[in-house]
Amino acid sequence: MAQSEVLACAGPVLWPRVVLFGDSITQFSFQQGGWGAALADKLVRKCDVLNRGFSGYNTRWAKIILPRLIRKGCCLENPVAVTIFFGANDSALKDENPKQHIPLDEYAANLKSMVQYLQSADVPGDQVILITPPPLCETAWEKECIVQGCRLNRLNSVVGKYANACVQVAQDCGTDVLDLWTLMQKDNQDFSAYLSDGLHLSSKGNEFVFTHLWPLIDKKLSSLPLLLPYWRDVAEAKPELSLLGDGDHRKPQEKPKNGRMTLYTKKKNPKPESAKISQINLTSSNGKGPPHLGWLMQRKLNT
Repeated sequence: MAQSEVLACAGPVLWPRVVLFGDSITQFSFQQGGWGAALADKLVRKCDVLNRGFSGYNTRWAKIILPRLIRKGCCLENPVAVTIFFGANDSALKDENPKQHIPLDEYAANLKSMVQYLQSADVPGDQVILITPPPLCETAWEKECIVQGCRLNRLNSVVGKYANACVQVAQDCGTDVLDLWTLMQKDNQDFSAYLSDGLHLSSKGNEFVFTHLWPLIDKKLSSLPLLLPYWRDVAEAKPELSLLGDGDHRKPQEKPKNGRMTLYTKKKNPKPESAKISQINLTSSNGKGPPHLGWLMQRKLNT
């Protein structure tokens, strides 16, 4: 086959997507040492990890914008996994922070509504992971509130009620759930080290989230192959025969039962030690304190 014919027959590479949807704890997750950046590193050459975190947002606002982020009828763009990580703002005390506060019942209804929307957009429940808000260190967060000229506007006991509601929604909807509020306080451990300011994640907290989230992601995506041939398998004389999908390295596009188009490779090529994906270093260079001083200096009360 002539090169021009190969070029004409080659289709686009369909890159699977993982969408991280949440508030500032998600938005900040792509900063140095963040849990989202670590996910992207682990999934390189398999899928794109998209950060759709919105600082200060609650589930009322999230429910409104979700259809703009993941659209119905676009099966080629459908994510293979979605995390929904809200509650840190919803659980703000109504009297102290009425703009972000969402009543508990509405919070649960909003989470359920978002899961149901994703299902209607051909993202089934078994591809969705709900994440509860982490526990709140009241003493540390109160200091931040005082700096901003306000009183303590969140309580850990209240955050726990929202975390329990999130877990219940996951059970009702058949999704996975990562209960950070419970796990970070397991065996009455001191969870303050997981938080940089009492609310947002520290370096250790980011590592904790990644460590517990990765197994849930991996079980959904472990069958995804590396996209495009391993470099040693590219034909030297005519690389286009390897890179443009002539059948030597991947099968033609197939349509799985869920209706989405996916690329399948004929075999998984082992990676040499030098090419292995390394996990992002989740600590600072000196091993002490958070990894991104600029982020901590610029953080605000709003999540």
